[in-house]
Amino acid sequence: MSKGPAWLKNAIFYEIYPQSFMDSNDDGIGDIQGIISKLDYIKELGCNAIWINPCFESPFGDAGYDVSDYCKVAPRYGTNDDLKELFSIAHKKGLHILLDLVPGHTSLEHPWFKESMKAEKNLYTDRYVWTDSVWEEVSGMGNLRGMSDRDGSCAVNFFTHQPALNYGFYKCQRPWQQSPDSPGPSATLNAMIDVMRFWLKMGCDGFRVDMAGSLVKHDEEGKGTIALWKKVRAVLDKEFPDAAMVSEWGEADKSLQAGFHMDFLLHFGNSHYTDLFRSEKPYFSSKANGSAYEFVNTYIRNYEKSERKGLMCIPSGNHDMGRLAAFLNPAELKVAFAFLLSMPGAPFIYYGDEIGMRYVTGLTSKEGGYARTGSRTPMQWDSSVNAGFSKAKAEDLYLPQDSSEDRPTVQAQRADPNSLWNEVHSLIECRKACQALQPYSDIEFLQAEYPLVYRRKSPEGKSVLVIINASNSKRSFEAAEGKTLHITGGKVIYSNGLYILDPSTALFVEEN
Repeated sequence: MSKGPAWLKNAIFYEIYPQSFMDSNDDGIGDIQGIISKLDYIKELGCNAIWINPCFESPFGDAGYDVSDYCKVAPRYGTNDDLKELFSIAHKKGLHILLDLVPGHTSLEHPWFKESMKAEKNLYTDRYVWTDSVWEEVSGMGNLRGMSDRDGSCAVNFFTHQPALNYGFYKCQRPWQQSPDSPGPSATLNAMIDVMRFWLKMGCDGFRVDMAGSLVKHDEEGKGTIALWKKVRAVLDKEFPDAAMVSEWGEADKSLQAGFHMDFLLHFGNSHYTDLFRSEKPYFSSKANGSAYEFVNTYIRNYEKSERKGLMCIPSGNHDMGRLAAFLNPAELKVAFAFLLSMPGAPFIYYGDEIGMRYVTGLTSKEGGYARTGSRTPMQWDSSVNAGFSKAKAEDLYLPQDSSEDRPTVQAQRADPNSLWNEVHSLIECRKACQALQPYSDIEFLQAEYPLVYRRKSPEGKSVLVIINASNSKRSFEAAEGKTLHITGGKVIYSNGLYILDPSTALFVEEN
């Protein structure tokens, strides 16, 4: 892992799904100029970095995760000049921008794939994972067959319109399987490095990398993929040493070895992230019948495996998850954010989660969203037409919005001192002001039941005790009295050596 840019030391990210954030030209779809118009909002909330979901040219069979041109902004979002302007204006405001890189696959419409389908050998023949006979499939993966005169089956990573790019096989077991150092896989990697160069030269601050841990095939221990990303990091360290990299990997020890600065706790896999927020019995539900034990145990294990280097990041949600508000009520959401904004790593806030936007049920799938579609609806800014997202006709919006009369908006919540928005804002300000709550400060869990208790400690020796009572009854914890930095929710009493917290209440205490 490289040292990383200085701005990561206090980074708080805001994730933008571009088609749903802000529409500047009233065509019903969010765009880059819309994002530019809301940079001051993001900064006011307290975030200082932004992750933008894919905004490249695409047929949008998977909401832009099926790229047809890695070096061109999708026309519906604007132009490359618009994106360059976004980088420039964001930097002037002290904000940093990560783009979403999709190195694992392309769309069927990408020129690389069209060349790769040809029967005659060419520069792109080995750009994708092909068998050497149409009658043989790539085992363990989806396959495309009979699409062209080329004799072979092509592996797909996700949907059938997303052919898998070829980075080689760690264990080659068939004649058509190539090692990562073979000419074809090497050319694929170099092409992706060129894509990164293109945007970094334009002003991008780095990338969130989709499916980062799955590029090399037959690589159960991740050794081949780690070696691949180390090559990328060596190039970046030489040419763009401040380029920040966050991986969708879910195994921080491997990700950080590979040269990433940050890795996500994912809602799939074994992080037990869903135990906290998105299960039948979420720990942060005030019904008080959830458990944080497995999450804490897994977190500690990964924390130690990664040698406490780099950042394990916990998102409030993302474009692939159900909305946080679908599982927790407003009081519970505040306590959940007290947790999210006091943990190590860089917090990621999914657009709209800061106001408790709801999952919209009953929607027809859009651009491959399926069950995820209800978490991708347009941002709710104010009480004007289409909640301020767009002046287009309602039927022309990218997706229907929450039609409830009491749907949350930024305008209403900013005006309400007791709102979720104001609580998130206050928590961010507290985090920024406290060394012990910064991304790289240590954590020690003291209790994994109700209340959840942990200590954050800065390299300078400053420590903060975090006590979170997510239950529906008063809970206590024995500790020396310190300086109260922040209270979320109800009342806190200190008596006879005990902190006693009301239900749905969190406390940050600076220890003496």
